[in-house]
Amino acid sequence: MENSKFLLGALLLWAGSSFAQTQSFNLEEAKNYALENHISVLNAEQDVTAAEYQRRETVAMGLPQISATGSFSNFLNLPVQVLDASFFGGQPGELISFRAGTDYSSSFNLNVNQLLFSGSYIVGLKLAKHYAGMKSNAATLSKEEVIYNLIMAYEIAAVSKENLVFMDSMVVVTEQLVEKQRNYLELGLMLQEDMDQLNYSLLAAKQSLTQAQLQYQNSLELLKFSMGYPMDHDIEISATTSELMNTPGMTGGDVKTNLTYQVMNDQVTLQDYVVKNDKAAYLPSLNAYLQHGFNAFRNEFDFFDSNQNWFTQTSWGLQLNIPILSSGQRYYKTAQSKVALLQAQNNLDQMEQTLTMQSLQANNNLKSARSNYDLQQENVQLAQSIYENELAKEQIGQGNSILVSQKYNQLVMAQAQMVGSTLELLQAQLELNKIYNNLLPNGQQ
Repeated sequence: MENSKFLLGALLLWAGSSFAQTQSFNLEEAKNYALENHISVLNAEQDVTAAEYQRRETVAMGLPQISATGSFSNFLNLPVQVLDASFFGGQPGELISFRAGTDYSSSFNLNVNQLLFSGSYIVGLKLAKHYAGMKSNAATLSKEEVIYNLIMAYEIAAVSKENLVFMDSMVVVTEQLVEKQRNYLELGLMLQEDMDQLNYSLLAAKQSLTQAQLQYQNSLELLKFSMGYPMDHDIEISATTSELMNTPGMTGGDVKTNLTYQVMNDQVTLQDYVVKNDKAAYLPSLNAYLQHGFNAFRNEFDFFDSNQNWFTQTSWGLQLNIPILSSGQRYYKTAQSKVALLQAQNNLDQMEQTLTMQSLQANNNLKSARSNYDLQQENVQLAQSIYENELAKEQIGQGNSILVSQKYNQLVMAQAQMVGSTLELLQAQLELNKIYNNLLPNGQQ
């Protein structure tokens, strides 16, 4: 019995540890997860689906339309008819009134309508197809925004993780120094003031480590939010800042591949279709119809009596609508559409100029950030070497604890500047990739 309880407890413990396992993502895996789970992406895909349904609705408008109508009437008072008395052989000029008709009547009609020609419908078909494409580009732009925020969050997490490792190593080194120097203090080979200074440095290192841990944890929460990942699940990243800096897609390209530019270009095409639709209002339209009906008239409510007659009526015809005069309404409406088209084209040209300027600035920022990053790397290495030399002197009794603290602060400051330069470089790279539409994974562009 005891063995069974032990086995059951072990199984439950194993199951709990399995469900609580932290999932690790590299950048590409994080991108793919976000594209499958982020709410903004899911809503954008629903917009594409809705646009396709709207296109099919437009197509259906030009296909046969079938409807049926039925009616029933009960005349509580039959309508009065008035005729000249001469119609019945009476005196001309006299009026004779009488009630005509039946107490009950019913009818059923089947109607078929078919659009044969409409300029607006032809333009509408092309417009609906273009609109579906617009929604697809808009959805891709939404995906890019999600991936942009995701990459930024991932880069912050990667930098915070490496900063956490650095701060942790500083605590370890400082703790080891304090332990060694405590022996010198007990032997009377160093002053209490120097020991207090080392303890102060250790507390400062632990405080920096706590801050680094908080920053890293917050960056992971931001990453989960950017991915659409469950906030109550643990997550870890596997990519380093060096790997992020070497991501492909940094060679540049044509600014016209920019997704914002493509969406604005869609607006120009859309406005062009609006102009064509306004012009199509000058063209005639032609419709065909077929109608088949049944009518019955009764003095008794016996419509379901098979011995009573129903009278049929069938007709077909064409309806031609020719616009002749609108007193300038169609002309001025088309003129407004043309002005809007010119404005849309001007906005597109301005966007191209803006993107060109931004690409030049982004390239300059990237070069500057790369140079600053390289300098900060050398600065950290130099500060690390100076600090380690001062530690070595302190350990053999030839150094000064105050100098150790100064060199420690110098190293921490260099590390902080290194963190800033790393984020600056990654951000410059991210901005350039966004301009040239290099953020989305292959197959999602």
